[in-house]
Amino acid sequence: MRIYILLLILLLPNIPLAMAAATIVDGDDWSLPSWSLPVDDTRFYSEHASPANHVNVRVIDLTWRQINPNPGEYSTTGTGSAAGMSFPSLQDQLTIPGKYWLRIWVTGENWAPAWVKSDCNISNTWTDHDGQAKHLPIWDACVWGHVKNMYRQVFLNWGLAADHDMLFTHVPGGFYYTEFDFDIPFQAAKDGLGFAEFSNWFHSAMGELVAIANGENSNPEDDYAWKLVYTGEDFPFDSTWNGATNLFARDAVQAGMGIRNGITELFNFHLNHTPAYGAAIAPDGHIKINEDWPLLTDKRTIGAENECYNACGYHAKDLYYAIKMSNLKVLQMRSKRLYVVPGDSYLSTYSAHWDWVRNSLGKQRHNSADAWVALRTAQDKYWNYDNSHTWNDAPWVRNLERWLVQKDIGTNGMTRRGSDHRTDEIDADNGESWEGRITDHANGHDYFYFFIDDVFATAYQQQWQLKVTFVDKGGSNWWIEYMNEQSLVSSVSIPRSNSGLARTTTVDLPGAQFNNQLPNAADFRIFNGGTEDLEIRFVRLIKNRRPVVAVIYEDGFEDPKP
Repeated sequence: MRIYILLLILLLPNIPLAMAAATIVDGDDWSLPSWSLPVDDTRFYSEHASPANHVNVRVIDLTWRQINPNPGEYSTTGTGSAAGMSFPSLQDQLTIPGKYWLRIWVTGENWAPAWVKSDCNISNTWTDHDGQAKHLPIWDACVWGHVKNMYRQVFLNWGLAADHDMLFTHVPGGFYYTEFDFDIPFQAAKDGLGFAEFSNWFHSAMGELVAIANGENSNPEDDYAWKLVYTGEDFPFDSTWNGATNLFARDAVQAGMGIRNGITELFNFHLNHTPAYGAAIAPDGHIKINEDWPLLTDKRTIGAENECYNACGYHAKDLYYAIKMSNLKVLQMRSKRLYVVPGDSYLSTYSAHWDWVRNSLGKQRHNSADAWVALRTAQDKYWNYDNSHTWNDAPWVRNLERWLVQKDIGTNGMTRRGSDHRTDEIDADNGESWEGRITDHANGHDYFYFFIDDVFATAYQQQWQLKVTFVDKGGSNWWIEYMNEQSLVSSVSIPRSNSGLARTTTVDLPGAQFNNQLPNAADFRIFNGGTEDLEIRFVRLIKNRRPVVAVIYEDGFEDPKP
């Protein structure tokens, strides 16, 4: 049966809400409508499962040495060790029930089989930045040939690629914590490794791993390359080859792999212009996401890690702020899974926030309950040292946005930086930021303008609600303005009590029609009341009713599916 239209968003019949009074609470409000649930129970992953904290995905760790102790010999009963950790045999680790992710430690001199160095005549090894291990040249043809055979054994002969419990695996397994930082090839370049040699190996190798995970055949039914997660990064600090490796992470994604980043705790630094994630810093300083980038919507993993707040050598100045902003960065990057450690991530301490994060991971425009923007101006210090990409007011980046964008409009909507000034949160690399934006009443700019992603906004008879976190300074009222079917509508007024606190108001928007009808094709705006300035920190647009997905076939509608 042919499908004519793949996706239609409908809503069940409903009586529109009347305009209710606004509610106000101190601090942030992470609540969601009752219909909104996590994609599944595997969004959080870690070293060990912790069901009480919704961490239901553990790791299976293996070294190449324990898998392939002798030439031509493969073992599921050998044990291994790396980075001060001891690994039981694969046989024993597989006896533990439940979902897992797979990490194979490949390049360390003590992770690789002892026979490989002599078999491949390897004389040079290089120590990673933390002294964790000396590493073999994975790009050497002989070494890589043995690595491929090992992956064939694990993925195909042992069937781990097809194992429904194995959700994803880090590849290619090289260097510090298998994160595939390029400090090792950059060191090797001083000993004669040329860019062309490394580049040719890299692009061939990523394709070969994809082919192996897809069964090295033409049968799509045994294709599991979508489980591969490339662990390198965009713009890998390449002063050795003058930035020639800047887009290698993007190339790995285009070869068919997923992607992850291991340091989203540094939420301002090096994570804004990320081609592998379909993201670019636009000329106006906003991060523009290509929503058609296939990685965002297919089965591949987009991963991140948020546990190094008071660990890994880092120390948060303001713990809640650091956790909140790093998680906003993770979601702005459209991450689908997140590595956490229950204690180090403070899952119980900030459970309401973490529940919202878990509920949001992996959501798309058509099934997300909310779209949001954190209004801010932040410095990305990476771009102080790399001029391969630039924009107006670089290195300053505007806002963190997920399907909701705030932009300045010259007639009456130019805003100023907020009052919450932060420096070097977590680490000096994280730089400087000004949280919030403020109207400029003295110069006739009394509005904030907002633009909603058209797919998110497409919802028949939706019950829209807005949550706005603002600084309670001053004594006048402010409100939201939007279009209904006929005219411009003002919401109920939100009072200020001059407490000086950050507070969050919840406002219903009955009858709202988001059709780009306001100036500069904006969808709604916030008015400071016209007598004094207003500072806003965070805006979240919520669908109070569950969207329903239906598929249209030649003979009509199939049953809708949420």
